[in-house]
Amino acid sequence: MTVVAIVGRPNVGKSTLFNRLVGARQALVDDRPGVTRDRNYGEGSFLGRRYHFIDTGGFEPVPEDQLFIEVRKQAEMAIDEADILLFVVDRQTGITAADQLTANILRKRIPKEKKSKVLLLVNKCDGPMQDYESSEFWELGLSEPMSISAEHGRGIYELWEFLHANSEQGEDWDEEAEDGELRIAILGRPNVGKSTLVNRLIGEDKHVVHNSPGTTMDAIDSVIEVEGQRYVIVDTAGIRRRARIDDKLESFAVSRSIKAIERCHITLLMIDASLGVSHQDARLASLISDRGRACIILMNRWDELKNNHERNVHVINDELQCSLPHLSWAPILYISALTGKGCHRIFPEIHKVFTQFDTRIPTAKINRFLEEAVGNNPPPQKHHHRVRLNFITQARVRPPTFVIWGNSPDAIPDSYRRYLENTMRKVFGFEGTPLKIHLRKKRKQWEDLQR
Repeated sequence: MTVVAIVGRPNVGKSTLFNRLVGARQALVDDRPGVTRDRNYGEGSFLGRRYHFIDTGGFEPVPEDQLFIEVRKQAEMAIDEADILLFVVDRQTGITAADQLTANILRKRIPKEKKSKVLLLVNKCDGPMQDYESSEFWELGLSEPMSISAEHGRGIYELWEFLHANSEQGEDWDEEAEDGELRIAILGRPNVGKSTLVNRLIGEDKHVVHNSPGTTMDAIDSVIEVEGQRYVIVDTAGIRRRARIDDKLESFAVSRSIKAIERCHITLLMIDASLGVSHQDARLASLISDRGRACIILMNRWDELKNNHERNVHVINDELQCSLPHLSWAPILYISALTGKGCHRIFPEIHKVFTQFDTRIPTAKINRFLEEAVGNNPPPQKHHHRVRLNFITQARVRPPTFVIWGNSPDAIPDSYRRYLENTMRKVFGFEGTPLKIHLRKKRKQWEDLQR
C-alpha cells in the first residue's frame, strides 16, 4: 500500500486535506495553529488502489517549545516513512520564512529517488483567479505548484491522478479484511499516561508525550499485529469534568473520545494509582458500562508506590469496589507505562476479555441455568401471586444480551436482576464484559398452550 504523508507549517489546511482524502472527518480541524500534534493515520482508495495517509503536526523548522520539538519529530518520522510527500502551503499568507526553511529541510532529508514524488500544494485557491497567485511558490524550488482548495474540494481529482501516477498497483479495497481486527480505546483523565502506553504497546514513539495536560487533542488510531491478530489502538484526548471545559476545541475533542468508546470493542480505563479513583474516573466507567463495551482497568504508575505501604493492592481494590461498582466485572492490571512493568500482560488479557465479550451460550444450556437459578432463589411475589420466569434466550453478543420471558416482568426488582447477573457470571464467566438482561412479558398464546 502506498504511504502518503501530508506536511507543512501550522494552520495551512493539512487536516482538512487529510479528511478530504480519507473521506471522513477523522482529524480535528480548527482555525488555531497546532491542533494536530501526533501522526494521524487514515486510508483511502482511488481507481482500485489503496493509500495510507498520514496527517502530521505543523512542521516548525526552528521549534522553541519542547512540545513543538516533539511534534516536529513526529513529522520527520512521517517523512521518512512516506512513499509520496504532499507539502502544503497557504495562498492567503504567501511564502513565509517557515515555508522556505521547511523546503530546505525537505530537500536535504528526502533521498534523490523520492524527489520526483514530492508535490507542492497551494491550498485555499477557491477559484481560477487565485491560481495566478500560486505562481510565487515556484520560488521554493520543489515542484510545479498545484492549486487546490481542501475545504471545497477544488483540484482534489487532479491530486488523486498524481497519486495514481506515482504509486504502484496494489490490492483492491477489501472491507472483509477488517472484520477480524480488535478495536481498543484507551480512556482516562488528562496526563494519566495514555500516549505513553500506546507508544509502549506499538513499540515506537508515534504519539507526542509531554507533561502538560491536553497534549493529545484527537482520537488517534494505531495498528499493530500481535501473534497474527490485528489490533487498532485508539489514543483519546484526556476527558476532564464538563464544568472545567471552557474551550470549544477541547469540548469537540472530548466528544470524539466518547464516540471512540462506541466504535471500539474493548476499552482500557487508565487510572493514576498514586492519586486514586476520581469523580471523573467514575463518570468514564459509567460511560463504558452504559454503552456496553468490554473493559480492563489499568492502574498506571504502580512503580511510584513501591515504597508506599499505605497504598497497596488491597487498599486500591477496596477503592475500586466503592467508587466503580458499575465496573465490578472488569479485571484489574497494575502497570507502569513508562517503565513497561506489567505491560506484557495487556494483550493476553485483551484476548481473554474479547473471547468473553463475544461468547454465545446455547439456548438449552442457558435455560437449564435459569431453571436452577430460579429454583434456588425464586423472584418475589406480586400481590400474593407467583412470578414465573419461563424462558431465556441470548439475543446477541458484543455485549452478551439476554431476553427473559415471564408472566410479570414489571414485578422483578433490580436486586433480582443483579442476582441473575452475578449467578450467570459465576456459572459462565463473562469477565471483563457487561451483561444486558431484558425482561419481556410472554404472549397470551403461549400461556394458553401451557394450560
